Amino acid sequence: MCSLLCPDLFLLKTLAGSQKVETKPRIAFGDSYTYVQGTHGHQNYSFIGDQFNYAYDAQTLPSDMIVQNQTATAEGGPNWIEYLTNCGVQPGITSPLSCKKQLWDFAFAGADISTEYTPLHHNFTVSLVNQITQFKEYGHATISHILPATDTLIATWIGINDVGDSSKYPVHFPTFYKNLTSTLFTSIDGLYTLGYRSYLLLDLPPLDRTPGNRATSTPHPNATQVDWYNDALRSGAELFAKRRDVEVRVFDAHARLNGIMDHPGQYGMVNMTGFCAGYDQPDIELNYEDYGCPVPLDEYFWFNSRHLTSHVHRILAEELDEWLQG
Repeated sequence: MCSLLCPDLFLLKTLAGSQKVETKPRIAFGDSYTYVQGTHGHQNYSFIGDQFNYAYDAQTLPSDMIVQNQTATAEGGPNWIEYLTNCGVQPGITSPLSCKKQLWDFAFAGADISTEYTPLHHNFTVSLVNQITQFKEYGHATISHILPATDTLIATWIGINDVGDSSKYPVHFPTFYKNLTSTLFTSIDGLYTLGYRSYLLLDLPPLDRTPGNRATSTPHPNATQVDWYNDALRSGAELFAKRRDVEVRVFDAHARLNGIMDHPGQYGMVNMTGFCAGYDQPDIELNYEDYGCPVPLDEYFWFNSRHLTSHVHRILAEELDEWLQG
């Protein structure tokens, strides 16, 4: 169990003529921790399309806009990938094309890695495997005219739903997570064949410390399950990094987020154990006390039962940005 003790992984090889990783545009895949709302997306779930609206033409993707408002992410405000790129952070709509570090975000809220292991949350959900397949079939041809693959960072944060949905399965979890992450990297390998060489992955947050899990003596998932998945992710990254001319980075989000929870005062936060019941009300920013919340949302760690506040995402993005520049 080394999630708190293992260093971040820098599995790097020098790429001739490559941009510094911190300056590269981002293509993102994942779940609700990463999804951004798009004008061509499924409301509250995606930037573009869904499982029933899977295909799109060469004009649709470049015309898509990132929406920023209270309901445009799962955090009530910008999330880590928006803060990291400074793309789509301002209220309103933003074209990724207008950003200095472009963000093309194909994450789908509620996604797991593959239906081979866990069922879809909704019949319109696009799994991680299908996000990448969709991108290969419809997105890459368009994006490749905008961003050279060799100068683009692929950012992926996935596994949160997988570990939660499967936490009570009657399986040998280290083997199960090894198979899960093997499928993840097999899917990512499809991006490698398209010429993408720079990859960033984030490990799991401390899901054993969600408000619901804190309230029980038998959390699902528990800390051991989270550690096992994170170990499997690192092992998979090490194998993937053996490919020619590839950069693979695994950021220890788990350790950073535990650090915030253990030292909240350093980050201007007060409540690490619960969330504001009125988090989704339109006037919550100004009138939080009307909903029985003693402090503003920015002073909570948890936005709701499973998601982090936008403030926590900003802190995480700042630490990630500093790490990428290190």
